[in-house]
Amino acid sequence: MSGILERRAVITGLGQSQVGRRLLRSGLDLTLEAALAAIADAGLEPEDIDGVSTYPGGALHARDAGRYAPVGVREIQDALRLELSWHHGGAEGPAQLSALVNACLAVAAGLARHVLVFRTLTEASAQGEGPRRGHDEGLAGRVAGTRSWALPFGALSSANLAALSCQRHFEVYGTTREQLAQIPLNGRRNAAQNPKAIFREPLSLEQYLSARLISTPFGLYDCDVPVDGSTALVVSPLECARDAPRPAVQVHAVGTAMRGRPSWEQWDDLTTMAARDAAAHLWSRSDLGPGDVDLAQLYDGFSFLALAWLEALGFCAPGESGPFVAGGKRIARDGDLPLNTDGGQLSAGRLHGFGLLHEACLQLRGDAGERQVPGARVAVVANGGGPVAGCALLTREV
Repeated sequence: MSGILERRAVITGLGQSQVGRRLLRSGLDLTLEAALAAIADAGLEPEDIDGVSTYPGGALHARDAGRYAPVGVREIQDALRLELSWHHGGAEGPAQLSALVNACLAVAAGLARHVLVFRTLTEASAQGEGPRRGHDEGLAGRVAGTRSWALPFGALSSANLAALSCQRHFEVYGTTREQLAQIPLNGRRNAAQNPKAIFREPLSLEQYLSARLISTPFGLYDCDVPVDGSTALVVSPLECARDAPRPAVQVHAVGTAMRGRPSWEQWDDLTTMAARDAAAHLWSRSDLGPGDVDLAQLYDGFSFLALAWLEALGFCAPGESGPFVAGGKRIARDGDLPLNTDGGQLSAGRLHGFGLLHEACLQLRGDAGERQVPGARVAVVANGGGPVAGCALLTREV
């Protein structure tokens, strides 16, 4: 598979800003902290950066820019006075990983040599002291498109739509809340070893089950935690790996396929969602398989999404993710498949999947400290859920 273009790219630098609840720092401030750290980690200077890639660009929705996408390409280019040969930022693509995929292709094509990839959120500060609101809450006037069918039934948030898929999985396969609980419980145990995690105190099954329901069958601990923070990395050509100050991480393969209807509720199999096609595409581009993976960082914006990814990626058969995670031993840091070793978005905070990407690279470089998985050389990262998804296989081979 020598023609796999993404293998011509490596991640040479990592950076992450302060992460917290309501930091009241500007998005640009957080982005600069992460970006400058990643550039220095790669042994570079800002003037060496000739490409920038981000998701979702200026804004996921224009009215939500302040919390979901406070910084785009133009802001960081201007702040660092970068002279760019290539840049990209947009909400379309294989979920959040599109920023990484685009950077790898740009480097492989020679459009840029060192691409700064970043994702910044200030969702917690924008939320203020009030409750977390749905994406469609507060809309005025006539609503068109698919939302016009969902809003009359109270589907104001992705939580409502993801819950439908989870409930369907419960009904078809007999999955239980006790099994689903293992995703947040495992994340909380791992977060105890992550000094940047938002919630590090122990969480019991009893606490999980007694928490208030958000959207059946999701309870409070099934939903990720809004935070402020920025994550950045530098993508460079493969030949730069030998000169990088820290071990480089190779992008072995990516999965970007979307073959079903781009819809939460109109997908042909609600229990699989877009993860099914992205995962199949990933393995078609690799000579490795699920048995070669040392750890998994799977999107857990809602706990069920991690179960869907476990099945899609072939770690268990369709419908068997509940028994696979039951008891939590198999997905523990010392288990068969260490999962979301930084605590995931349910405990470490919602960095829109970029925290999972950052953690995968730390683990492969051997830089994860007390939560390090010994001998980790292959990691899978999955972002997104519902109608859009993307995944990547990362290796320490260089």
